[in-house]
Amino acid sequence: MVLIVAFVLISRLSSPGSQSKTSTDSTVVSQVTHVSTSVIDAVGTGGATVPMKQVTGAALTGSSGKPELLYVGAEWCPYCAAERWAMIVALSQFGSFGGLHFTTSSSTDVFPDTNTFSLHGITYSSSYVDFVAVETQDRNRNPLDSITAQGQAVAQTYDPDNSIPFLDFGNRYTMIGQGVPPDPLKGLTWQQIGADLSNPKSPVTKAIVGNANYLSAVICKLPGTNTAPICSDSTIKQIATLLPAS
Repeated sequence: MVLIVAFVLISRLSSPGSQSKTSTDSTVVSQVTHVSTSVIDAVGTGGATVPMKQVTGAALTGSSGKPELLYVGAEWCPYCAAERWAMIVALSQFGSFGGLHFTTSSSTDVFPDTNTFSLHGITYSSSYVDFVAVETQDRNRNPLDSITAQGQAVAQTYDPDNSIPFLDFGNRYTMIGQGVPPDPLKGLTWQQIGADLSNPKSPVTKAIVGNANYLSAVICKLPGTNTAPICSDSTIKQIATLLPAS
């Protein structure tokens, strides 16, 4: 079957670039974007409770007319740093990333120097969803990405306290704050985190993949996404029953 894939530029740039980016290990990129179904099934929820809530706003669609997943965060934020691992795992089940780069969270905040990826300046292609990523500041709290008027209206409606990370799933569900706890990632290199993602018994994998499975289950409830192969997975179907009814 041939899929027509739309390419969506997901970062609205307001500065020439983030100096916090470093070169990326292709092995780690492969590990985080190709987590096996056996690991997904073995982890399940990872022991975590439902991290998102249902909302009832008008449908949020992206530039290509598909359901939009909006992420608002910042490179300095340690909770965003942890969450990005899960977001990349989940969204890789529905499309593919380009331009992922390593970065770390702030060295002066809690969980300093948490190793992660930046979503600034990347691309994401999918036949199922549009993904809009906004990294509002770099790891030194300098301005980075701007947010569209539509994105700002969504964030103000569902996240009036401007907590990050903030995720909106087509205005069907939202998730505010910590989805993946940074604790298991403390002191680990990108390579150690990536290697752990093949071990479902690892606390790192339970935290990242458990949250990613919730994200996948929510995405599978958006219009036009249920033909994605991951949506037929029995574990994801089971997790979907735990979500608030839509």
